[in-house]
Amino acid sequence: MAMKNPYEQYQQNSVNTASPGELTLMLYNGCLKFIHLAKGAIAQKNFAERNKNILRAQDIIQELMVTLDMEQEVSQNLMQLYDYLNRQLIQANIKNDVTILEEVEGFVTEFRDTWKEVIQINRQKTFANGGQA
Repeated sequence: MAMKNPYEQYQQNSVNTASPGELTLMLYNGCLKFIHLAKGAIAQKNFAERNKNILRAQDIIQELMVTLDMEQEVSQNLMQLYDYLNRQLIQANIKNDVTILEEVEGFVTEFRDTWKEVIQINRQKTFANGGQA
């Protein structure tokens, strides 16, 4: 039996042991990675790579949409924003437009940074309460 790549194994373990909050953070980071790669592909005029990476970013936005708890008011607002970002990614792909990608990147960065802050606050509360949230 061939041994798995240690990095791939580490990544898989990270996903398998992550909390829901950490998984959301991973999704935001993945989306930013694919947007960055798409921007590089546009600069290199590599349209196949641009398309592949924008589609991956769209997949992540769609996953974020699916996981929303629509019972929460904030989720309804997020759904509208995610839908907008998804449509913008489609336009960036059609128009080969870095400016649109930068707009989406700005939104996703803000979501990611806010989410990271929420995770840190929850960890501090859990620690302050002796391990109970």
